Amino acid sequence: MPSPLERTFAFFSDAHNLERITPPFVGFRVLTPAPIEMRVGTRIDYRLRLHGIPIRWRSEITRWDPPHGFIDEQRRGPYRKWVHEHRFREEDGGTRVEDYVTYAVPGGALINRWFVRPDLERIFEYRHSAISAELGR
Repeated sequence: MPSPLERTFAFFSDAHNLERITPPFVGFRVLTPAPIEMRVGTRIDYRLRLHGIPIRWRSEITRWDPPHGFIDEQRRGPYRKWVHEHRFREEDGGTRVEDYVTYAVPGGALINRWFVRPDLERIFEYRHSAISAELGR
């Protein structure tokens, strides 16, 4: 991203920005009222819809290392396991943003292959362009 590390991390530190970078087909809403104090142990509730199915999701911040990264883990939601690590580092006058997601789905490999993985790829492609638009200003 062409924005400085601190600005980039601050954008990601505001959980309500997830609504701005999640594609409309997900119907994503943060339910936890603002402001949300981000730190280890913070829990955040969301509502979304996938393939017409309404889903409630709760995540917990399990690592908080400003401005270099954080980890959120699903505590309630559609996955058997969801661990999302966000990493940030200064590079070429801007910030390299990296996401590492470890997940497991009910139903195993076929459900993942035909439904979950294609949805995740669409979501992260959308996020990439939305984040570029937000932080490229």
